[in-house]
Amino acid sequence: MATNPDLTELLGSVHANLERGLLPAEVFADPAIYEEEMERIFQRAWVFLAHDSEIPEPGDFVRRRIGEDSFIVARDEARRVRVFFNACRHRGVPICESDRGRATHFRCQYHGWTFRNDGRLVGAPAWAKAYRGLNREEWGLLEADQVAEVHGLWFACLDPTAPSLDEWLGDMRWYLDLVFGAFPEGWEVWGDPHRWVIRCNWKIPAENFGTDDYHLLWLHRSNEQIGYFQVPLEYNMEGYHVQAGNGHGLSFSIAPTPDDPGPHYWGYPEELVAMIQRNPRLSPAQQDLANRSRVAVGTVFPNWSFLALPLSPDPKTSEPVGYMTIRIWQPAGPTATEAWSWVLVPRGSSEGYRQTAYRAAMATFSPGGSFEADDVKPWEGVTATAKSRFWLRRGRFYNYQMGLSEDMSSARLVSDWPGPGVVYSPRYEENQQRGFYRRWLELMQR
Repeated sequence: MATNPDLTELLGSVHANLERGLLPAEVFADPAIYEEEMERIFQRAWVFLAHDSEIPEPGDFVRRRIGEDSFIVARDEARRVRVFFNACRHRGVPICESDRGRATHFRCQYHGWTFRNDGRLVGAPAWAKAYRGLNREEWGLLEADQVAEVHGLWFACLDPTAPSLDEWLGDMRWYLDLVFGAFPEGWEVWGDPHRWVIRCNWKIPAENFGTDDYHLLWLHRSNEQIGYFQVPLEYNMEGYHVQAGNGHGLSFSIAPTPDDPGPHYWGYPEELVAMIQRNPRLSPAQQDLANRSRVAVGTVFPNWSFLALPLSPDPKTSEPVGYMTIRIWQPAGPTATEAWSWVLVPRGSSEGYRQTAYRAAMATFSPGGSFEADDVKPWEGVTATAKSRFWLRRGRFYNYQMGLSEDMSSARLVSDWPGPGVVYSPRYEENQQRGFYRRWLELMQR
């Protein structure tokens, strides 16, 4: 790949200024940056694609993307989950046009080449006359180089030399074991994923879900006034930010003690709390953290996020209920992101809980949700300013200096945290956001 002098200079500026808490705005809008991200990050990173419950039976499939490339996530007849590039090996025509379904075979609309759901080429029209000497074993569907799951969450990586998923997750695995391993029988997707386009760069929501809690105090103030929050927002900031390494990060709003008033166990109802308490796979430290957790939100680098918290479908008529949403921030160009959002419910939970949790998610974190509506406008503003000629000439840098030094904020390094990672409290700091871009820069310069 040819060297781009302007790109080299821009990455050099990130390198020179990031540790001072300054980030050039161009990284959120520059087309050259975006093209390199598609190659250097999304061709190398572990990317979330689907939940196990979306493809429970042989033949089930969903269509998803890695970067801008289309893939089929399919469970073959032997129940093995496979990730195929969505293209016929003959001329490269997509072989799947459906977002989800069940199929034993995929057939190309152009010339009819036909592939089993394990990727093998099994035939084509007039095979004996047209291709009888062709070795079918050499022309099966192309597969992702690595595929793995954790707690029913399926990830794929297109780099055969990349570390394993466990190595990629690093310390974040302990927290996924806590949040997604909380229920002995696991989770299932409730309803289809919602999809909508935001006029922002994909990195902005990814870092926001990582550890940006500062925006709660102002951006979501109206939601506090309506009655969505069970504890005041200023009190809610008395939590913890966790840098889990490799660009991953998460944030906990947490009760100071197990007997502190307010929601515990992410606000799940009593029947679900009992499931967590009986779960033998959680360590005592994880059980204590689950007990005290009001909210857990985080991002696995580069673009998969989760959020567990108690909210109400309508604060005037309904009590808050804990629910889980997961989402991917799908790149759709330098200044556009296609958001995908799922609602997960614990297996074995009641129909009443599922309906209430889904309604709460739709009212708050969905394309029409009150919190989502708050978030989208600023994200689009960050991206629009990153294209401004005046800003790039006069301002250029965005400020990520909160918590950079002890005199910059009230946040302090925590030494007695029960889990792994580098932890700060309270949540007035941006160390993890700098860590997100530090990992981004490492991959972009590799």
